[in-house]
Amino acid sequence: MEAGSLPELAGVPWRERASPALLARRGRLWTAYTVAHVVPFVCVAALLVALEPLSAPVALAALAHAWIIPELYAFRGANTAKPRRGPAHAAEPVAQGLLGDLLGHHERALQRETGLALERGALGVWLVGQQGALLVTAGGRRIHCFCVRVAEPDLPPSDRTAHLLLALREDEQGFATVANHAFSGAPWRVRRRLPSAMRRALDAARARAS
Repeated sequence: MEAGSLPELAGVPWRERASPALLARRGRLWTAYTVAHVVPFVCVAALLVALEPLSAPVALAALAHAWIIPELYAFRGANTAKPRRGPAHAAEPVAQGLLGDLLGHHERALQRETGLALERGALGVWLVGQQGALLVTAGGRRIHCFCVRVAEPDLPPSDRTAHLLLALREDEQGFATVANHAFSGAPWRVRRRLPSAMRRALDAARARAS
């Protein structure tokens, strides 16, 4: 392990260290994987209608499958940014103040409104939440969703976000390596699955990545 690397990297020695080239390759694989699922259903729908117009209801069902499959993947990606549900934590006000100290004025206001901490890195613009992070790459045309959790489950929400944010700042590539890659695709797919407040955070990240 290199100096300054996250210690958690020792637990995933088989993973290639994240880089812009690796993320681009993953993005292409996600696109190819999605196309491989969608195209057969579209072809089946077209063939059914061509052979027998009365089979249109079955063709529509095939098209529905072609639409639902990418939506399910995007739903899984959006879940990485959503907050955990549970009772209010007594230490949350203090944790929120400490998290605010790590952020600039604009980023602090955005985090309090949306629950996501915006951070620009070498790989793109990040939105860090309680149990994962979204990465908008340069140009704002692709988003990567990562699931990563803090080892201490009883921490207040803002403390979990702060832990992930500090890990990201310590070793961005290591953070993207350790985190589980949950989705890659068009930002609009994930945006539709986010709460309205979090959509503003994603819009801000895309604007900064453009």
